[in-house]
Amino acid sequence: MVKKSNDYPCIQVSNLRKEYGVKKTALDGISFNVDYGKVFGFLGPNGAGKSTTIKILTTLLNPSSGNVIIFGKNITNQASEIRKKIGVVSQQPSSENNLTVERALDLYGLLWGIKGNRRYDKVSEIIDAFDLQEIRKTKNDELSIGQRRRVQVAREFMHDMELLFLDEPTVGLDPSARRMLLDYIKKQVKSGLTVFFTTHIMEEAEYLCDELAIINRGRIIAFDTPDGLKHKYSDDNIIDLKVKDITAESILPRINKIAYGSKIEINGINGFKIKSFNSQQILTKIMEEFSKNNIKIESITIESASLEEVFLNMVNSK
Repeated sequence: MVKKSNDYPCIQVSNLRKEYGVKKTALDGISFNVDYGKVFGFLGPNGAGKSTTIKILTTLLNPSSGNVIIFGKNITNQASEIRKKIGVVSQQPSSENNLTVERALDLYGLLWGIKGNRRYDKVSEIIDAFDLQEIRKTKNDELSIGQRRRVQVAREFMHDMELLFLDEPTVGLDPSARRMLLDYIKKQVKSGLTVFFTTHIMEEAEYLCDELAIINRGRIIAFDTPDGLKHKYSDDNIIDLKVKDITAESILPRINKIAYGSKIEINGINGFKIKSFNSQQILTKIMEEFSKNNIKIESITIESASLEEVFLNMVNSK
């Protein structure tokens, strides 16, 4: 894969709509761009429009209106040219049940036109990269759900591609296999691969994605980097406070008075966790109160709300 230096994004989506009949609008005029060599996270609850978007972007479904340009080509009349350069791992399980893992990978390479020794070398490379050595001679229908999923993702890397669509690729994987996959994707992205990624696991989105869009009820309701979303849309921050030479219980009434209306929890013998939408103001008041009464602070930090909390707050409020 070679990094692109085009003036246009890898994916350009403008006012995309998809309607099913008169009453059902799956996508309500969404717009976004995905740059080359980036991981774009597309997050949303079930039924939000993620799968419909992927089907349109991968040329499996025609839009009702709007424009989609991929690699500078329009999906409505240049679909075959786009398909040659993309890979797709869908949510639905897919495997060649009567073939061994090794033979299935070889067949997939053959279907993509990879010839002879190059295909043999590619199979060995993928088996090593995805830790499939122990099951390479095992038939797919004899594998566990997690193993089948790992093979399903691995086989997509048998062919060269510029853009990969991953629709919840880690479903069924254990934590070790999940991290291995995410790290492998990161490595491929450094070589120029562009990835369109959906997941319900917010830690994955935060670990892997350069930019995120949150879709709900067919509309994009937020777009930013993971840190940008947390900073922009987080209502609550958490003050993690520890005092010195005094118990938390003994000064709890003071904390309750200063942080009235906040969620306050005693954390150990001398600590508090205070969740509040105006954490900076509360922290200033705490510092003033403690200084007046000679209460010493051992440590203090402010933690942003997690990406999961931001996501849940946004989709539940729309």
